[in-house]
Amino acid sequence: METPDFFDLDPPEPGAPTPAGYARTATGGLWQAGQRATWVAGLVLALSSFMDWYAGSGVGVKLSVIGWHTGVLGKLVFFVGLAVVAVVALREAGFELPPTVPESLLVLALGALATIFVLIRVISIPDAVLPADGRGIGIWISLLAALGVIAGGLLTAAEEL
Repeated sequence: METPDFFDLDPPEPGAPTPAGYARTATGGLWQAGQRATWVAGLVLALSSFMDWYAGSGVGVKLSVIGWHTGVLGKLVFFVGLAVVAVVALREAGFELPPTVPESLLVLALGALATIFVLIRVISIPDAVLPADGRGIGIWISLLAALGVIAGGLLTAAEEL
């Protein structure tokens, strides 16, 4: 019995079928991990401003206060989330930022700003919503989304290297 020669270096005959190999799918556009994490977290951050941040109960009444009604910080969280989504959408549309301001740095800064805004509202309940005696699920979703924006910015920075 003859063993096959795996190291046969003879060129294939002309017209002979060649092995195709494995086709690797191109990961581009919105399907890159950093880009996808960034726009999903930015969208959740913007929408979380319309979720309940504070909850409480009075005499026969249950109270829920959305982030938009907590003052300026609730509105700023919405606009920061909207800015994150706009940065990703503009990049997908072909608009490039100057090389001195990389997109990942801008996303990291917006994520840090949103995290600070949400942490202020976690620590300090505004006086206007005093009947609310606890924090709702929406403020925790906002905090996770703000941290997700930071993680998306870090993933984007790692992909740029």
